[in-house]
This record gives sequence, C-alpha cells and structure tokens, in this order.
Amino acid sequence: MIQYSLKCKESHQFESWFQSAEAFDKLRAAGMVTCAVCGSTQVEKAIMAPRLNQKASEPEKALSQPANPAEQAIAELRKKVEENADYVGRDFVSEARAIHEGTAPERSIYGEARLDEAKKLVEDGVPVAPLPFNPTRKTN
Repeated sequence: MIQYSLKCKESHQFESWFQSAEAFDKLRAAGMVTCAVCGSTQVEKAIMAPRLNQKASEPEKALSQPANPAEQAIAELRKKVEENADYVGRDFVSEARAIHEGTAPERSIYGEARLDEAKKLVEDGVPVAPLPFNPTRKTN
C-alpha cells in the first residue's frame, strides 16, 4: 500500500491510498481517481514529504525496554521478586499452604495458581497476592 498526496485542477488537496504506484497510474488513466472535493478526474500527485515514524531527536528504543513509567515499575517489581523469592511454579498452592501451616520453611515464593485455587488460599487466611506479570514469560 502507498499513500499519495493528490491535487486536482482546482488545486484541492487530498490524500488517498493505493495498492501500488502502478495501480494509481492505471486508475488515474481510467478516470477512476477523482477529487474528494469537486469530483474532477484531472488529478495529479502533489509534492510529498517523507513520513518518519519517530522524531529525529528521539533515539530508537528497543522493544524489550519499558515504554512508560508503569511498565518500568512492573519491570523493577519483577526483578525484585525474582531476586528475593523462589519460583515454585505449579507447586505454588501446596508450597504456600505448607509455609502457612509451618510444615515447610518460611521463605518468599512465587509461582502459578488457578483463580479458584488462589481464592481458596485467601479464604483460608494464607497471605498471597497476584503479581502484575506472568512469571513464566521470559523477558529480553
């Protein structure tokens, strides 16, 4: 797809998308490109400036970098959790319950639980909280 700035013989300016440069030429020759204002078929390409998706003064940001303060805060939280807690995966429910009951050594853990399992832990007084990130998803 290509977008052209166009103008008619009356100097009305407008933009339109075309499948390709060749498609524009064929449609124009067939009289199928018309002015969006007056309907004239005498349409030419107008002078166009290139479009850039980023400002020249902004350095290109890697996709793996946080895009805003909220993402930055979540990334920092994730780093702290991973540095200070043990990942127990799908054993989270049983490990959290065992720690709460005193049958496993007290330590910080994180892992995975279904919603119904997490609700049952909360109902039973086990102190748990959801994390705002997926612990199984790797980041670059």
